[in-house]
Amino acid sequence: MDKKILEKIEAWRGDITRLNTDAIVNAANPSLLGGGGVDGAIHRAAGPGLLAECRALGGCPTGEARITKGHHLPAAYVIHTVGPVYSGSPQDPRLLSLCYKNSLELALENGISSIAFPAISCGVYGYPFEEASRIAMAATCDFLNKSDAIKKVVFALFSQESLEIYTEGLKEMGK
Repeated sequence: MDKKILEKIEAWRGDITRLNTDAIVNAANPSLLGGGGVDGAIHRAAGPGLLAECRALGGCPTGEARITKGHHLPAAYVIHTVGPVYSGSPQDPRLLSLCYKNSLELALENGISSIAFPAISCGVYGYPFEEASRIAMAATCDFLNKSDAIKKVVFALFSQESLEIYTEGLKEMGK
């Protein structure tokens, strides 16, 4: 793995709604109308304008991504992506990888150079965290290898244990 790629990636523990990146990614449900976990937190922090804008989008299929303004968030944009509900099927990794790829594509199309991701599908969708983290890092590095327009990717993690898994994973990729 190219060290310059890994220098663009950071694992960070904290509240994604407080990050001052160009965009944050919402681990949304297919309706895009808010929910629990990070989805609910982003909707609460962004305010009612986000919900109104999401209503106009008409939802989002699993693996795809949609973009809205950030409203009351420090981030100018929210990229909404719908991760797979974990079932252990061969489709799960492909769909989860597409969440990261399609979110980064939208960032590129909208001139976004810094983006923060939560651990997509790892909450109520039940994706095993370590497997999901490997998929997230691989998809992100693969994208950054093809485009240098994205200057910073932050994996915003909720727990110390999650932070340690990502930190260790990034170290392994750098070997």
